[in-house]
Amino acid sequence: MVITMGDSRRLGVPEAEARLRFEAEPQESGTGAKRRLLVLDGEPAFELSFWCGTCPFLFQRLEKAAQTLSLADLQEHLAGQILDLDNRVLDAFGSLLPEGAYLPWLLRIEPRLVVPGQEGDYFSREQVATWGLNGFWGLPEYPHTPYYRTFETVVDDAAHLYEFVVPMVPPAWNDRDRVEEYSEFMGRGTVPTAVAVSTLDVCQPALDHLSTDYYQHWG
Repeated sequence: MVITMGDSRRLGVPEAEARLRFEAEPQESGTGAKRRLLVLDGEPAFELSFWCGTCPFLFQRLEKAAQTLSLADLQEHLAGQILDLDNRVLDAFGSLLPEGAYLPWLLRIEPRLVVPGQEGDYFSREQVATWGLNGFWGLPEYPHTPYYRTFETVVDDAAHLYEFVVPMVPPAWNDRDRVEEYSEFMGRGTVPTAVAVSTLDVCQPALDHLSTDYYQHWG
């Protein structure tokens, strides 16, 4: 549920100084396109959907995704309920990102934890119905991390939106004392706030010969 949406604003720092940024691996002469990546502190943290738009939607955790981007100075502030866009939060987290235009939203979500290959897994259900299995491995795509599913909706007759919340590290790494503290807050009616940077990938196979359910996936 959208609580409020602000106007587009400039946030960020020069790209070379940003802790979190989106990149494509450099191509060598005569080779095909390389991976599209989410980069943390100069190291590949997640592989993302391939640029072509016909490959399956993807987020896949890599070995360098071993830390969060939590800001200690804002931890207590975010533990209290935030009811409107907060410039202190936007400026602080914006300083982790490359300079650009960002659209701030405040959402209320009800995340559902999903483990790859188990009940509710997008990659082994909805994606396989549209793309089929990976042509080389003969298996579904594998994100190498548990993740959360939140909102999804039909966009039109030819497209469906799926929203995912992907933590930088597995939920099993969470500080259990902090989790219990947040649970107590919510039991008293105070819902803590998490901060995320969001992207939209629109993917659809070039051909439908492998599909039992053919349409665009907005991820």
